[in-house]
Formats: sequence, C-alpha cells, structure tokens
Amino acid sequence: MRKSHPIRRVVLATAATVSGVVLLLSLKPASDPASASAAGAAPQQTAAGQESPQGGAAAAGTSTVTGDVAQTQYGPVQVRLTVANGKITKAEAVQAPKGGTSDQKTALSVPKLNQEAVAAQNADIDSVSGATYTSTGYKKSLQSALDKVKASAAQSGGGSSSSGGAAQAAGAFTGKAAQTQYGPVQVRITVTNGKITKAEAVQAPKGGLSDQKTALSVPQLNQEAVAAGSADIDSVSGATYTSTGYKQSLQSALDQVKTSSAHSGGGSSSSGGAAQAAGTFTGKAAQTQYGPVQVRITVTNGKITKAEAVQAPKGGLSDQKTALSVPQLNQEAVAAGSADIDSVSGATYTSTGYKQSLQSALDQAGG
Repeated sequence: MRKSHPIRRVVLATAATVSGVVLLLSLKPASDPASASAAGAAPQQTAAGQESPQGGAAAAGTSTVTGDVAQTQYGPVQVRLTVANGKITKAEAVQAPKGGTSDQKTALSVPKLNQEAVAAQNADIDSVSGATYTSTGYKKSLQSALDKVKASAAQSGGGSSSSGGAAQAAGAFTGKAAQTQYGPVQVRITVTNGKITKAEAVQAPKGGLSDQKTALSVPQLNQEAVAAGSADIDSVSGATYTSTGYKQSLQSALDQVKTSSAHSGGGSSSSGGAAQAAGTFTGKAAQTQYGPVQVRITVTNGKITKAEAVQAPKGGLSDQKTALSVPQLNQEAVAAGSADIDSVSGATYTSTGYKQSLQSALDQAGG
C-alpha cells in the first residue's frame, strides 16, 4: 500500500481549514444591524420607540393629560385623562391608596369615578360611599387635569368656558331642590360680574342629628362654593348626603346662570325673578306635611305686583300658622321679585311649600 507523503497531508489539512472558515463567514445572519443598513433596509423600531411619553401612542386629535397628585389620609391619588376633540374619552387613576382595606376601597371606587368623569366631562362627580378620601383626592387631581386641558386650549387659540362656573351674569339664582335621604337641599347663589359672591342653603335637612350635620356642613359648603366659583367642591366628612344634595342644587343654580347669560348675550339677569312679562301666573301646588301650598302672582312689566296663596294648610294649628305666615310671604315675594325670600319662623313647611310654588309661577312668567 502506497503511503501518503507528509507534506501532502499538511496541504490538504490547510485547504480544509480555509474552506471551513469561508463557509462559516457565508452563514453570517442577515439580521445584523450593520448588514441590514448596508442593504438599505431601515432597522425595526422597538416597542418602546413606538409608545408616546404618556404611556400610549396618541391618535390624531387625541392627547393625554395627567393631573397633579392629591395627597389624602391614606395615600396619593393622581388622575390621567385622554382627551379627543375637547372631550374626555378615558379617565384613569395612575396613583391610588394601597395596602390593607385601601386595596378594597380603591378597587370599589376608582372604576366608578373613572366612569363618572367620562360621563360628566368635569370634576363635578359624586363621591363613592365608603371611599370619601379617595373620591376627594380623585376629584382634586381630575380638576387639575381639566385645568391643564383648558390652559392648553387657551394657548392654542381654542376658546373654552369654565364648565360648571358662573358665566358673565348677575343676580340671585336658586337651584332646584335636591332630594336626599334626610330631606331636601336647595342652594341659592348671588352672582356679580359672573362670579359667585354669596352662597346659602335655603333648604337643608332638619330634625334630630340632621340639625348638627347641617350646622356643621352648610357654612363650609357655602364658603367652598364662593371660593371655587363652581360645584366642584369637597364633601364635608360626616355629612355626605347633605354635601351631595348641596352640590347638585348648586350645579342647577349655575346652569341657570349660564342659560341666563346665553339668553341675554352676557348681560345681567336675575334667574328666578320674573322676566319681562305681564299677566297672572299660578304655580304648581307644592305638597307639604300639613297640606298643599299654591301661589298665584300678578306680573306687570316684568315685576311682581301681587302675590297670594290660593291654597295653604288648614285645620287646627295650621290655621294659625297660615294666618301668620302667608301675608308675610306675600309681601316678601313682591318686595324681592323672586323666590329668594326668608322662611317665616314657626311655619317652615308652609314657607318651603310657598317658595316652591312661587318659583314655579316665576318660571311660567319667564316663559
């Protein structure tokens, strides 16, 4: 058998090694960024590069605004809004109280608050029962986000009015009575140059523990309404029902302000007073604990010239109270030219019914 020459074996081994190296180089991945760039293909964008700084890619005409952090007794609350064409399309809490029972309260309250924010399109939303602190913090941060949206719109040349705020009008405006578990709440505001200068509750829960809660909460709510200039105010701890009713009636009064301003072109008008009309107008009968009260007014050149009760409580002690209160109420209605009159001491139910029916008559006079 012929033996291989040693030199020949070396040559063959070298040739095999070179071939192997060439083969490995030819198998280099085509996905290499350098080779892809050399081939003219743009490198694929990463997921992080596709996302916007707010945590999602913003669609055309859509922006995301995050409110300031609101500190609460159980932890911070912070709200983020998604706004499209000036409307809130999504609300979420990026921070909320955690740990212990806070987890349950957050899980219960935040989804409801998110839904209400989108539905209301403002921060005038109800607190979730059992989660007052979280609700209060949520509304504060939500308002902060809304303020940023309005500021951005103003800077970009988009005019925006204050939702829930008083328009450029003046006068006394009485909101609709809001029924609560413990009795009606009704708010009256005085507006000057489009700003609330005074707020008061003409009706509030009475009797037993309600007296204490009303005395505690109403003065605070009045102050907050004037300071905020809107119904976006905090509920008073321990008086949730009264606070909720107050805000509902306050919003009703503010809606009247805006309507009045729109109708008058921004001029001053007293909502609740008779408009420029003439005739006799009979309000709806207001049911009270002691019987119905119904008021009829005579209006001349937009002013009440006569007021009378065509129905009032009768029988027993009611006769005395009616005889005492109705003449005073009639006089006050003519003098005030509105339903913004004081109740007669000792005849609260009759006075309340009188004012409700009087307001109904004034609404008719206002057309």
